[in-house]
Amino acid sequence: MGKEISDGGDDAGAAPSAEAWLGAVALIGFILVATAQASNQILARGLAGSVPPFALAFFRWSIVAIGLAPIAFAEIRAGRVPLGKNIWPILAAGFMGMFLCGGPVYAAGISTTAIHIALIMALSPVTVLMISAVLGIEHVGQLQWLGTALALAGALLIISGGHPETLFALETAAGDGLVVIAMLGWSGYTLLQSRAAPKASLLARMSLFAGAGALFSLPQALIEMWTTPAQVFSTKAVSAYVFAGIVPGLLAYAGFAWLGGKFGSVRTSLVLYLGPIASALLSFAILGEPPKLIHLLGGVLILGGVWASLRK
Repeated sequence: MGKEISDGGDDAGAAPSAEAWLGAVALIGFILVATAQASNQILARGLAGSVPPFALAFFRWSIVAIGLAPIAFAEIRAGRVPLGKNIWPILAAGFMGMFLCGGPVYAAGISTTAIHIALIMALSPVTVLMISAVLGIEHVGQLQWLGTALALAGALLIISGGHPETLFALETAAGDGLVVIAMLGWSGYTLLQSRAAPKASLLARMSLFAGAGALFSLPQALIEMWTTPAQVFSTKAVSAYVFAGIVPGLLAYAGFAWLGGKFGSVRTSLVLYLGPIASALLSFAILGEPPKLIHLLGGVLILGGVWASLRK
């Protein structure tokens, strides 16, 4: 009897250790993915139109799709990805997560800062929660509605620069407005990416989604290749394509997908909670753009709202 009690105590002592290990893996994973994602915002601002945006998006996703294509083809031949049943979800995930979060973000970097991009993208967890509520996946309580209102207020504060009358100005629509579109696309991708081709491996899905993103980016990229060939095929551009394909492409998206499979869509969207911090640090260190008071105020509202919305 005494031995049985002792064994039970040993099991109880082992559980927190395993839980602590999983928590540490999650924290490290979230930080790495957030930093990889933030590097794309720094790239968008640092290039500031010197590399055409849709050409950058096209080559970025082509590198990912081609690099992982052998894995995707092997799984298609093995029957793990029946294209007849999965083609539309794959195209939808590629459109929302790769196309909308590609060229539009790079175009936005011409007229808005990396910190703006990160703070607006930080609205994605709230948007994911709202979509989940509509679909019946999550119940939204009073605290979550309050958090949503705070987060939206913070976004409007940042986008307007503290001047609501400029909210719908052409310059705002051309910059921050594009990031809002990308944020909405990322929210849809967050919910869809683990449901499209669910039997495929993480890397096979990445290849298929990236291929779809490259396909959607191709028409605009061809126009840029025709009108500005010197910018599209410069050494600077090629370096940007390789970096974008590997760091904010393969590493960021694969890491995000892994976290999604491990912790679920809503929790994984919290990676954008760390995005503004990573973006602010990288923006200051690389671009010399420190955050302003309006960013701090808006960031507090957005991140506080996200925390309240997802507290449960």
